Amino acid sequence: MTDSLYDVIIIGGGPAGLSAAQYTARAKMKTLVLDKSSSAGALAFASLIENYPGLEKPLPGPELLDIFRKQAVGFGAEYVEAQVIGVSLTGEVKEAFTMEKTYQAKSLIIATGSMGRKATIKGEAEFLGRGVSYCAICDAAFFRGKTVCVLGDSEEAVKEAGLLTRFAETVYLISPSKELKVSPDNPTLSIQNLKVLTGRTAASIEGGDLVERVHLRDAQGEESSLDMDGVFVYLHGSKPVIDFLQGSVEISEDECIVTNKMTETSIPGVFSAGDVTCTEVRQVVIAAAQGCIAALSAEKYVFHRRRRKYDWHG
Repeated sequence: MTDSLYDVIIIGGGPAGLSAAQYTARAKMKTLVLDKSSSAGALAFASLIENYPGLEKPLPGPELLDIFRKQAVGFGAEYVEAQVIGVSLTGEVKEAFTMEKTYQAKSLIIATGSMGRKATIKGEAEFLGRGVSYCAICDAAFFRGKTVCVLGDSEEAVKEAGLLTRFAETVYLISPSKELKVSPDNPTLSIQNLKVLTGRTAASIEGGDLVERVHLRDAQGEESSLDMDGVFVYLHGSKPVIDFLQGSVEISEDECIVTNKMTETSIPGVFSAGDVTCTEVRQVVIAAAQGCIAALSAEKYVFHRRRRKYDWHG
C-alpha cells in the first residue's frame, strides 16, 4: 500500500458519481473522481432542471452539475478529467487505466451512466479499430496528417474535434442537428483545419481493409460522400456505458451492472450507482441517492465496519 493508493476511485462525474464523492470525501476517504468529460452525460445535456430538491429556481443542467462538482471538490475529492479505458478488479487493490496513468484504490464505484449506444451506422461495427473509434484521445496520433471526422453535436464532440485538429490535416465535425450544442463563439469552431457540417447524418461508413469514405444524408434526403481516413463517433443513446469493464462484473441481459439494494456488485469492494444500473426511474435525485448509498457501502468496506456510518459531522 503506497501514498498514491486511494481509498476509493469513482468512475463517472454525473450526479451519482459526484454525490458519492461528496460523501466519501467528507468521510475523510482519499477520493478520486475520473470523469470522461465535464460536459458529457444526461444532466450536462439537460436544458433546465426545476424539480431537484432544494432548488429555489430552475437551473440549466450544466450549472447544477457544476454545483455537484464544486461540493465534491470542496470536501476534498480529487477530480481528474480522463477517460477510463480498462479496469482490473479481481485483486485487493482495484485499478483503473487511462491513457495517461493507472490509478489504484481500495474500492471502486462505477457511475458511468447510460448514454452509450450500440453500433447503428452501416459499417460502424465492421470498421471498429480499422478507422472507426470512440476515443479521440486514445487514437488521434494514428491519424496524423490524415482526414477524419467527428459525428456528433455535443460539447464533448466539439472538444474531441478540437483535439483531433492537432494531429489530423483536416477534421470534419458532422452534426445531425442544424445547430451545435455549444456557443457560436466557442474557440474550437474557429480552428483553421476544422470544417463544420450541420444537418447531416452518417448513412454509412465504407472502405476496404480500412475506412475510406463516409456517406452522408441531409434533412431533405440528399446524399453525398466524403473521402475519410477515420470516423470518431460521439452520438449518444440510452445504453449503459460498460465497454471499459470488459465483463469484469456481472452484467444483466439488458447490459446493466447488477447490484443489490446497497449498490454492491458481484465483486467485493466494487459498487455501482445511477443509470448504469438501469434503475427504473431515471431522475437526478435517484442517481444522487444511489451515489450516497454507494459511498456509505464503500466506506463500510474500506474500514471493515460491521455497520454503515451515516454521518461524519465534527
